[in-house]
Amino acid sequence: MGTGVVSVLLHQIPYESPVLYYASIVFFILNTILFTIALTISILRYTLYPAIWGVMVRDPANSLFLGTIPMGFATLILCWINICVPLWGDWAKTVAFVAWIVDAVVSVIATLGLPMMLMSHDDIHSLDRINAAQLLPIAATVVASGIGAKVASIMIDEQVVLGTVITCYILWGLSIPFAFMIFVIYYHRLALHKLPPREVIVSAFLPLGPCGYSANILMMLGQVCRVTLPKTQTLNNSLAGEVAHAGGFFVGLIIWSFGLLWFFFALAAIYRSRPIPFNMGWWGFTFPLGVYANCTLQIGQQLPSRFFRVLGTIFAIAVFLLWIVVAAGTVKGALSKKLFFAPCLANLKKEEESESDGSSKAA
Repeated sequence: MGTGVVSVLLHQIPYESPVLYYASIVFFILNTILFTIALTISILRYTLYPAIWGVMVRDPANSLFLGTIPMGFATLILCWINICVPLWGDWAKTVAFVAWIVDAVVSVIATLGLPMMLMSHDDIHSLDRINAAQLLPIAATVVASGIGAKVASIMIDEQVVLGTVITCYILWGLSIPFAFMIFVIYYHRLALHKLPPREVIVSAFLPLGPCGYSANILMMLGQVCRVTLPKTQTLNNSLAGEVAHAGGFFVGLIIWSFGLLWFFFALAAIYRSRPIPFNMGWWGFTFPLGVYANCTLQIGQQLPSRFFRVLGTIFAIAVFLLWIVVAAGTVKGALSKKLFFAPCLANLKKEEESESDGSSKAA
């Protein structure tokens, strides 16, 4: 996710340069390699050790990160659209469309299934254990909606475009109101129990993701509707496309502004909690801020506005620098063998001990 969003930003920066283009390709290739390796390792892990899967899914914290799988795949689709479709044409568009359908289905399953499993757990957890990671399963569908808007912009068949647009609005409605509900719960948790522990304080940046992407989605869908609705005679009103375009932009701008609030909270939380020990959670810096930067660039493109273009570029550079810092820390931690661990495995040992105790008593 973090690597993929860097590729997207390098492609979206309005100041065109061959260096940015080829750097975007490099990050796309790197993202593809990392996603393939991570997915393969995960499949092997849960295939060879199926007991770990059950424990991980029942863990109220670790199970939330299953939502990052379709989000990581979505960044590959977006990079494919940006880089491969202009080079390879129609068949590349078809690949993007099919891949988006797969991603959307998996994302909806994550958005519906993971919260339901959380509600079905026998263990009861206090409010102070809640953090912004609750947004991860929901963000998967938000991202799928955004990828669909990008797919709709490259398709030719008007009925396919219309169906894609309608699906994207449905995905948006399925996820964004849900995300705003989590915002309320998360703020309630912060007001009562103060900031989360330093180890997970980076999660304070996660609300930027839904804010940035939901605004970006409305703007992109508005652009597509402006062209598609009149051609398909949808709603039998020639102004429908213009309304969707203008309304999408202004509602998106409002949501982007709401993201500024969470951006301030996140920066203040990081400042108050410093120093922060490095862990894999630091990757939570890159994707939410990258999504927010992309939305800022989108605003600058639609207005057009030099202020938003420059601000978006500054955000993009910040994301790139953060990626370097986090990637270097990850490599260093991996070499020292102190970075990767699975807290949910402690629950596996507890289950094995309880089962052995039960067997002993039965005997």
